[in-house]
Amino acid sequence: MIIDVSTLIIFVLAELANQITDKILAIGLISGTSVDGIDAALVEIIDRHEKLETNLIAGYTYSYADDLRTEILAVCAGAPRSLQQICELDDRIAESFAQAAIAIMEKGDRLPDLIASHGQTVFHRPPVTPNDGKTGLGYSVQLGRGAVIAELTGIKTISDFRVADIEAGGHAAPLVPMLDILLLSHPTKYRVCQNIGGISNLTYLPPKALEHPEKVFGFDNGAGNVLMDMAAQKLFGVSYDADGAIARQGQADLNLINQWLTQEFFVAPPPKSTGRELFSPTYLEQCLQECGGISNYDVLATLTEFTAMAIAKSYRDFLPVYPNEVLIGGGGGRNSYLMERLQDLLQPAIVMHTDALGLSGDSKEAIAFAVLGYLRIKERYGNLPSVTGAKRSVLLGKIFP
Repeated sequence: MIIDVSTLIIFVLAELANQITDKILAIGLISGTSVDGIDAALVEIIDRHEKLETNLIAGYTYSYADDLRTEILAVCAGAPRSLQQICELDDRIAESFAQAAIAIMEKGDRLPDLIASHGQTVFHRPPVTPNDGKTGLGYSVQLGRGAVIAELTGIKTISDFRVADIEAGGHAAPLVPMLDILLLSHPTKYRVCQNIGGISNLTYLPPKALEHPEKVFGFDNGAGNVLMDMAAQKLFGVSYDADGAIARQGQADLNLINQWLTQEFFVAPPPKSTGRELFSPTYLEQCLQECGGISNYDVLATLTEFTAMAIAKSYRDFLPVYPNEVLIGGGGGRNSYLMERLQDLLQPAIVMHTDALGLSGDSKEAIAFAVLGYLRIKERYGNLPSVTGAKRSVLLGKIFP
């Protein structure tokens, strides 16, 4: 039998592409700006000649102790604390992360190869640029020491993921776009991966993004859930507006929203990042004062519409090509009213959960840090300079054996 050489080469290349070069079990851990608990993901990472696949084995959110959450929120809000108190808080957060790791690893059939922990952000300052009249590196503080997690679990731990990007002049945010480009790029479609956690941020993925990573970019584009959650707690005594049921009963004040969208953060071009330092309890109080005499239901409807319109504005203002699809991840994706508003405001793009593509929206950020941990131990770059504004690609994370 005569075999065509070109056919044989194609067959061999296809077999090589499907060959698994590495497969590990990893745990990803993160608590976001909402401080609503520690998201843990037990995930199998499969490497086929540097083309990654993930298989979520288990994902769960482990709540903080009430007093610990209260203290974290106080520090995030700028409450004065001694250095000793900050160190003690660092230890308590690390112990909580270790407990979450131990709990989630019991859902697997073997010990994980690594734990990748983002920790708990309590402070974030973007870098300043010559446009601000001065220059300087950013600063970002995540509590929950990786060394403590490694000691308590006995598992190699990677943490401090944001430091290296900041040292390279970047915002160190968002970091999830590395997962997006590896798992969610499409050969022909323009996609936006929109995360709605405490803060909202996006990843812009042109077709064949993996082949052209320099064309990928992302940035923080709004308050996400944080203002809605704080308002629900203050005005209605609930931790959050479940499924948007409260906001659905109100009427949004569009004039007020359009006024808010002229603020500096929303008009500044990317790269840009933000956090509770901007969208703070003080910011919410100012919003409430400006809402005047409208009902509490109208206030929550206004803040929900503000969140959705800020996202839509960022697409119109800063994306070179409007997306065909918008893939939603994060807790905001569970708010059906917010999802309805986004579908209306982002037409003609199709809005869907990342779950529809096999990537859990609830566990996406935890999965992302599991992948970033894998990249670190393989000494592969973890940041995208076109996203963070860093001067160069860098290895992300410190390894604690």
